[in-house]
Amino acid sequence: MVLVFLFLAMGFLILPANADAITDAVQAANNVYLSNYTLDPAVLFTGDTATATFYVTNGNANQSVMVNHATFGDDDIHLISGTYDTNVNIGPLQTQSFVFSIKTDKSASTYYPSFSLNFVAGNGMYSKTPVKVDNTPLVMTIANQPDSFNQGVKATISVQISNPRDNDVKNVIFDVTGNDATLTPSKTYIGYLPAGTSTLVNFTVTPDSPTSLSMQVDYGNGDNDHTINTTLPILFTTDKVQADPVMSNIVIAFNNGTYDLTGDLTNAGLSNANGVTVTSLSPAVPQEPDVNYVIGALKPDDFGSFELTFTVPEGTTSVPLQQSFRDSNGNIITSVQNIDLTKATTQTGSQPSMLPLLIIVIIIVLGTGGYLYMKKRKKQ
Repeated sequence: MVLVFLFLAMGFLILPANADAITDAVQAANNVYLSNYTLDPAVLFTGDTATATFYVTNGNANQSVMVNHATFGDDDIHLISGTYDTNVNIGPLQTQSFVFSIKTDKSASTYYPSFSLNFVAGNGMYSKTPVKVDNTPLVMTIANQPDSFNQGVKATISVQISNPRDNDVKNVIFDVTGNDATLTPSKTYIGYLPAGTSTLVNFTVTPDSPTSLSMQVDYGNGDNDHTINTTLPILFTTDKVQADPVMSNIVIAFNNGTYDLTGDLTNAGLSNANGVTVTSLSPAVPQEPDVNYVIGALKPDDFGSFELTFTVPEGTTSVPLQQSFRDSNGNIITSVQNIDLTKATTQTGSQPSMLPLLIIVIIIVLGTGGYLYMKKRKKQ
């Protein structure tokens, strides 16, 4: 009886102490809160995976809190990583992170999966967190291109890449390919593209024949790879603003087996023609002193004269003249025009005219005769 009394007395002393401890633990749990939440990527495409991180803070200044069984997800947002089933101690004024991998196959919308956390003592934590699914891709547009493309002529193309999404994307890479064309650069690393911004990518194309360019943008939405594509046809047409040197006023003279050709070259285009030259092509054989002629720069509506000297094999009735110039990008533009040699005027050698000498003789004779006549009259 004495022993039973002693045990009962000790029990009454211990119970209040344990009750106080439990009460303190419950009250401490009430000071634990969800301080922050991140999702990478912040907005998902259908089928994307993401990393959700929850930050739980112990607001107690002097007491630790023991938690366990942290989890996140629901029927729409699937948890593909494990839960935190072991006890985790959060010290006073400390923050503990809980990281989850999630995935969704749902269509575009906003979903509200739950984050839950149990306390060893006290009520658990429960919070619905929004997860947005948006299938809007990046946008690629041609910002600038020439009015026309020409064989062997380098042209610059500007492509704008825009991010209309509500979240940033990373590892953005622009790639362009095409047959029968030289592309520089063919690949450009852009990297980070914030939400609601755009960037320009410039490259040059020198086509050898009409072709089509395939342009692709690869980017990462978090750790998920995505791609957009577009094509650009490269067709050969006439440049509406290009310089256009036109020959006129052609005059051909033939003298002792050599042709001497003169003419004018007028820039009928809307751009400057730089380094304008004119030369005769085979079967013509250029001769000194005018093997070829350099006019120089011609502004729109400006003109310059030229002169060429050449010989041709017997029986040749026409020769091609080539004119060339450089455009603003340094490309050499050439054109050829055939000249009809049958319209040449012939210059032959001739004897000097006797009329000036005859006039001089007449003057001398008349002067001498007049002198003698006046002298004779004086003597009479």
